[in-house]
Amino acid sequence: MIRAVWNGTVLAEAERTVVVEGNHYFPPDSVAREHFSDSRLRTVCPWKGIARYYDLTVDGQTYPNAAWYYPRPFIFARSIKGRLAFWPGVEIQATEETAGGRR
Repeated sequence: MIRAVWNGTVLAEAERTVVVEGNHYFPPDSVAREHFSDSRLRTVCPWKGIARYYDLTVDGQTYPNAAWYYPRPFIFARSIKGRLAFWPGVEIQATEETAGGRR
C-alpha cells in the first residue's frame, strides 16, 4: 500500500498510484475527503493543464493548497485525470511490497 500522511493522519491510501514528475497521484476514491476543502488556487502546467487545489485540515491545523488535481488534463497527462497529489510536508509512505516497484 502507498499512503499519504500528514499530521499523523492518513489522507489517502491506495494499492497503486500514478507517478508523474516524482509525485504520486492517488485515485479519487482512496482519499479521506473529510480532511479536504476546496482552495481558490489554480495553476497552469504547459503539458498537464489547469490544476485545482485543496487545503488540508487535521486536528485543527490547516495546510493551505497542499493537494492538487487536474480535472481536465491535456491528452499527454490523461493518466492523472481526477487523481490527487501532495506537496512536500505530506509524507508518502510505501510498504515493502510496493517499494519494490509495484506502484
